[in-house]
Amino acid sequence: MIDVDTRGTDMKIGYVSLRFFLHGNNSLKGKRKVIRAIKDRLKNKFNVSVAEVGDQDVWQNIHLGIAAVNADAQYLDGLLKQVVNFIDHMHLAEMTDCQTEIVDVHNRYAD
Repeated sequence: MIDVDTRGTDMKIGYVSLRFFLHGNNSLKGKRKVIRAIKDRLKNKFNVSVAEVGDQDVWQNIHLGIAAVNADAQYLDGLLKQVVNFIDHMHLAEMTDCQTEIVDVHNRYAD
C-alpha cells in the first residue's frame, strides 16, 4: 500500500494572453521573425513558457500565450507584469490586448 500525504500541496499557474498588431507587415515570414525575437528574449530573461496560440495565418496579428508555475501567487503576478512590460518596451508590435489570470490548482497527492 502506498502512503499518501492527504494534506496536499497548492500550485499556482499564472498566464497571460497577449495580442499584437504588426503595422506595415506584409508576410507570415515577417510575423514569424517578430515572434521568434520575442520568444528568444523572454527565454533568455525569464523562466516562462511562450507559444503562439492564435491568429497563425493572419499576417498582421500575433496572439501569444505565456505561462509560469509557482507556489506564490504574488510572485507570479509580479513576474507576468515584468514580462508584459518587457515585451511592450521591445517596440516590435503594438500591444492591443492583455489578459492575465492566476489559477490555483489543488493537488491532494504530495510527494
